[in-house]
Amino acid sequence: MGGLLQNIKLPGDDIPWLEGLREKGRCVFAGKGLPTAKTEAWKYTRPRDLQADDFVLETTAGHECHCGSNCDCEKTCGEGSVMPFEAYELHFENGKLQHEHLHLPQGVTVMPLMDAILQNEDIRGRLGKSFDLQDYPFAALNTAYLEEGVFINIQENISPDKPLAIINHTHARHDNLLFNLRNVIVLEKNSRATIVEAYIYSGAEKSRYFANVVNEIYIGRGAEVRHYKLQNDAYKAVHISLNAVKVKAGGNYEAFCLQRGADLARNETHVVLAEEKARAKVDAAYHIAGWATVDTTTDIEHLAPETTSEQLVKGVAGGNARGVFQGKIHIAPHAVKTEGNQLHKALLLTDEAEIDCKPELEIFADDVKCSHGAASGELDEEQLFYMRARGIGEDEARRILIDAYLEDVINRIEEPAVRDWIAEQARQK
Repeated sequence: MGGLLQNIKLPGDDIPWLEGLREKGRCVFAGKGLPTAKTEAWKYTRPRDLQADDFVLETTAGHECHCGSNCDCEKTCGEGSVMPFEAYELHFENGKLQHEHLHLPQGVTVMPLMDAILQNEDIRGRLGKSFDLQDYPFAALNTAYLEEGVFINIQENISPDKPLAIINHTHARHDNLLFNLRNVIVLEKNSRATIVEAYIYSGAEKSRYFANVVNEIYIGRGAEVRHYKLQNDAYKAVHISLNAVKVKAGGNYEAFCLQRGADLARNETHVVLAEEKARAKVDAAYHIAGWATVDTTTDIEHLAPETTSEQLVKGVAGGNARGVFQGKIHIAPHAVKTEGNQLHKALLLTDEAEIDCKPELEIFADDVKCSHGAASGELDEEQLFYMRARGIGEDEARRILIDAYLEDVINRIEEPAVRDWIAEQARQK
């Protein structure tokens, strides 16, 4: 683990509580180590190529933007808009925040994570409080390097007029880059916000780097977050992310993640419906080929009465790729009149592609409605024959059928502009 757990100086190491939190992360990761085939939560998604002692971690103190004429990230590092819809854009380059000054509506605060640690006492009660480090080894590693990311606070009864977009553009200046991002997002009572994450790259398609991301999201009473993500990293990249979400009474969390890239990717979402009538909808799609392994893991905890959750995940796997879905719904003993539904469907394009699926229900209460299901299949040969008989080439016919297969889950995205963008990304070759 030498390449992942490095002894380096970080900003804020003179803040006792922060350094104590970092040290806890180091100890947990050193004690747990990398997941193996015997680690139940990672039995289908064993991290590969992470034992190598060659990852390079940059700190803010030694960082400056090196973009120049040979860099294809001018839209990220410059002032231009990246998203095809209006948004308040936060730009990261190789995991480092580039632009932090936005003309935000009143009641919306966005600041670099380290600035929030130095200036905002509230973040101490939030940082690292939404999950147990013992359960998430890579989140422990992320905690050991706490430095980069943003703090977003939406005050009571405030609804920004545009999405907040967190865009990380990787164009590694050297191979084997390791970067850790920690975003803390707080919505106070009756507030609303749309958060969009995008992970994209330029340069060599086989760039090797490791993106380790943790989002801590706190949703107040009656508040709502719509959280959408595109993961389209380089073919040899590793992308591990954890979304740890806590929802209070009447709050709502809606999420969608599209995964297209990376050699190994895992998008994990842990939602705690902590109070009555809290809701969550956690959807995802993946379209992969080559030797990629893409993992969607969810854990929804219903801890209060009349809470509801929905999950729909659909995937397309070709080549020698592997798609993984692990979904758990937990109903606490007193969480009566709760409803939780979960469904995973997959389309296999080749004989070599593989799908591993593990749905789970843990029900400790009566008077609940729960369901889970999983199905996989192949492209309909009759439909392909029908389309080819009418002059449509085989590649085009396959593309049309794949687009149609993913359409219903993408159409569950509530934001029209984001839905159109995700649909376009899903159609990309």
